[in-house]
Amino acid sequence: MSTRETAITALHSRLVTSLAAKNPTPLVLRGETIPQRIPPGGIVVVRDGETVEETPILSPLAWQIEHRAEVEITVAGATPAARNALLDALLVDVAAAITANRTLGGAVEWAQPGSASFEDVEFEGAAAARAAAIPITLWFTAAGSSLA
Repeated sequence: MSTRETAITALHSRLVTSLAAKNPTPLVLRGETIPQRIPPGGIVVVRDGETVEETPILSPLAWQIEHRAEVEITVAGATPAARNALLDALLVDVAAAITANRTLGGAVEWAQPGSASFEDVEFEGAAAARAAAIPITLWFTAAGSSLA
């Protein structure tokens, strides 16, 4: 398994574990499309993202990687206030999960959540939803090749 895959898998696992205690529990997925029916606890989707910087380190050759994954949160609720409250709570919980374990169990050297962007989402025939996307920057070192 590549270092990048290990890092993203660790991010997903950290969110699954940390958000499992919420009531109602959000559905935490990786790389999935958002279904039209959003569960009461909301949906959290980890997206693989992209590598934004690769810096070589010589002797022995290694690469310092800055990779930006994305965590999308989508919630539904009867009112805009209910949607905003649930979304805000999940944003706080995601940030707390990452900052409580910045190395994601040793998979990365540092993980840093960024500022969220927000969007109102509408699905045909479904209740209104509110969504946010959080960039999560992951720094790690890969030996030999930036693809390792």
